[in-house]
Amino acid sequence: MKISILSIFPEMFEGFINTSIIKKAVLKGLVEIELVDFRQFTLDKHNRVDDSPYGGGAGLVLKYEPIVRALKTIQTEDSYTILMSPVAPVYKQAKARSFANKKHLIIICGHYEGVDERVLVHVDESVSVGDFILTGGEIGAMLVSDSIIRLLDGVISDDSIIDESFEDGLLEYAQYTKPQVIDDLAVPDVLISGHHENINNYRHADSLIRTYVNRPDLIDNYQLTEKDVAILNEFKAGQ
Repeated sequence: MKISILSIFPEMFEGFINTSIIKKAVLKGLVEIELVDFRQFTLDKHNRVDDSPYGGGAGLVLKYEPIVRALKTIQTEDSYTILMSPVAPVYKQAKARSFANKKHLIIICGHYEGVDERVLVHVDESVSVGDFILTGGEIGAMLVSDSIIRLLDGVISDDSIIDESFEDGLLEYAQYTKPQVIDDLAVPDVLISGHHENINNYRHADSLIRTYVNRPDLIDNYQLTEKDVAILNEFKAGQ
């Protein structure tokens, strides 16, 4: 897979690309990450990529011309182009899986007050990383890229992906490691029992309760079994 990132601050991605799992994925040839500085594509004699908004208002807007000129140099029939934008549906795990199937994903990083709306003619989809505002799309592009790359075959083990938050609609259960007891805090007995069925039941219940407490919106969209309802009712009764 190839990911091309359009930004006027490509240096922000150096640590992201050259660290940990992402670096390993690149070195293994599982993903290619291309950084494109669209400032290099402006025809403005002062090398500007932004200007004041029509209609007035604070801030500056990224211009159409340098972004589209940059896009045209890298887009192919296999390319799928997204724009990082707060004015878009919120990014979710299902979307990460969808993007991971693309041969070539292009991510445009907005900045300042956003981009000229006419850029959207050349974009397949806009993505928001949450209900908050960042100074630019670069951090969001890293987030999206990370969530996609880790899903690619060979990057991490399949087992690591299956049990994680959002994969089955619930948050992940609590995790523990050695030592078994520290500062008078002990690992739950069931996890050291060796009884796999009991461990799985405990983890599912923990996952269900953590989701109910922290993300009740996910519970609303989750297909609860009779056993799940009983677990939640018992938890509510004990509060």
